[in-house]
Amino acid sequence: MNEALLVAVVVLWVIVVALVIAVFALARQIGILYERVAPMGALMLDDGPAVGEQAPQFNLATLSGARIDIAKPSQLGDLVFFLSPTCPVCKKLIPVLRSIQKTESETVNVILASDGDEARQRAFYTKAALEDFPYVLSSDLGMAFKVGKLPYAVLLNQAGVVQAKGLINSREQLESLFTARDLGVESIQEYLQKA
Repeated sequence: MNEALLVAVVVLWVIVVALVIAVFALARQIGILYERVAPMGALMLDDGPAVGEQAPQFNLATLSGARIDIAKPSQLGDLVFFLSPTCPVCKKLIPVLRSIQKTESETVNVILASDGDEARQRAFYTKAALEDFPYVLSSDLGMAFKVGKLPYAVLLNQAGVVQAKGLINSREQLESLFTARDLGVESIQEYLQKA
């Protein structure tokens, strides 16, 4: 009886030691995987005004009837977010835009931009409760920034110079525009390549 108990304890200790080794091996592999799969920022497309260039200036009417300047020198920069009522990713990012509007209110204006049927845009504007944002309809604005896919965002400084831009599919990619601005690089990818 004592021999059986002793054998069981020894076997259990062997199993515990094997599990500890397995946990350390897995933790090491997770660390290696994290290094290989670096965080992905907004995907920069090569078209449109480049980072560091002056953006084209616009004075556009919003859906609420007010007028707004984009890329004109002011006390705040602009985050121009291009979206569509039919884009599910755009809709998913609206709460993120609300959060950014609160946290970055001292540095940027968050401006929503789209084009297309005004009645459809107004219905989306009302249904999604976007009254807190300036919402402009302008195909010229999208063409000036060479927006080919949505959602797309452009971050401009107070002088109207492009600081960061790219295709946005997640909160991390949207926040990467601000990180790129703060680091003084074109994109997170550029920063990771230099590092």
